[in-house]
Amino acid sequence: MAKVTEDQVEQVRALIAAIPPGMVSTYGDLASVVGLSSPRIVGWIMRTDAADLPWHRVVPVSGRPAAGLRARQLARLRDEGVHIDDDRIDMKTHRVQW
Repeated sequence: MAKVTEDQVEQVRALIAAIPPGMVSTYGDLASVVGLSSPRIVGWIMRTDAADLPWHRVVPVSGRPAAGLRARQLARLRDEGVHIDDDRIDMKTHRVQW
């Protein structure tokens, strides 16, 4: 994995915290804003340092959460008013434009 600075970690954390209820962002969008080389780095940051953040608002670009988190993540998003059809988030309506 590419070297990640503490500043980049804090930038990712700040962006995740800034995603409003009822909206989502993708791993790739966050990586792009921060200047990271891969969306996987955002996933790594979230696995290691995001327990206090609205993690459920970060999703794959497909709008389909990972199988292991899908039920919990989609339930939280539905509670915030996110439109979901066939376990897929309506990305056109709910995706944050950075």
